[in-house]
Amino acid sequence: MTTLLIVGATGLVGGRAMTLALADSRVTRIIAPTRRALPPEERVSNPRLDDLIAGAGGEEWRADGAICALGTTRAAAGSAAAFRAVDYELVLLIARRLRDAGVGRLALVSSLGADPRSLFLYTRTKGEVEEAIGALAFPSLTILRPGFSDGERAESRPVQRAVRNVLGFISPLLPPVARVSSVTNVARQLIEAAVAGEPGRHVIGAGQLAGGGN
Repeated sequence: MTTLLIVGATGLVGGRAMTLALADSRVTRIIAPTRRALPPEERVSNPRLDDLIAGAGGEEWRADGAICALGTTRAAAGSAAAFRAVDYELVLLIARRLRDAGVGRLALVSSLGADPRSLFLYTRTKGEVEEAIGALAFPSLTILRPGFSDGERAESRPVQRAVRNVLGFISPLLPPVARVSSVTNVARQLIEAAVAGEPGRHVIGAGQLAGGGN
């Protein structure tokens, strides 16, 4: 019997994780804080994310395991500072709240190429937040580093869509790490890590998340 907290449930990956969690007999309750209300579900508690963050207590964050699938891009955010405010500051704040509440298993969506020393804002920020969350010492931390996904996001990302389409076309010729990542595979790995993750720090790369992977 597992209480699972999912941050990012209105996004592509988080939404797929919600669907899988609702179908998983091990998950008895889901806490899904969002800024946009979710359709009512019997086992889902849907607090407003901003209210949860502003709250002084930690009881609302209490769960057996958590998934953080929150993220944006510089283009969608509007500036480098706005992008970093979400993908570093907000993600780290949420991780701290979860750790303070005693959550033992965290599954985090990062990115292919994440590296705190990267020359590129996106991958550098992802690497920095991985490093900062690692320092919080979750008993079980699983980091997923997918590449381009095979799903369609609600907001328009034409460059990503074009790259994804090209990669999908030539996928059989590419090594697994360069192939399009399966959103279902990513979501499945997130659920497994949050529900039954082994102790320690684990990294699941794009090669393991490619279409047709495990």
